[in-house]
Amino acid sequence: MSTALQAHFADYGAYHRTPGNRACHMLGIPLIVLTLFSLLARVPLFGAGTYTVTLAELVLVASVVFYLSLDTVLALLMALVSFVLLLIGRQISWPVALGLFVLGWILQYIGHYVYEKKSPAFYRNFTHLLVGPLWILAKVAGRA
Repeated sequence: MSTALQAHFADYGAYHRTPGNRACHMLGIPLIVLTLFSLLARVPLFGAGTYTVTLAELVLVASVVFYLSLDTVLALLMALVSFVLLLIGRQISWPVALGLFVLGWILQYIGHYVYEKKSPAFYRNFTHLLVGPLWILAKVAGRA
């Protein structure tokens, strides 16, 4: 794990110390990522043969490029997980995706204001919007 990723995880972890907040994030962050891909997949960019590349694929690639700068193994794992979430997300209707997206964010705020008693880390550092999903994946994969 790179020094930069260790620093990101240490900073992010300082905002996620209580079990209640971590539990809310373990459910809420994957829900947000899934539904974000679902909603962004409705924004076509261009055709590539019979496949339409959407804003979801662009966001997926851009986030993986960022993750590659931090940790190759986690980045590749995140690419795989993100691709699966994108495939699932394409099957979810936009009203359901929107409702689940809002639910995911409600869980984040419950975690922070009910359990942690501290504002979200991304209020101070916008990069944490990308660090959060990687932190959850690293926890699940036993790499954090």
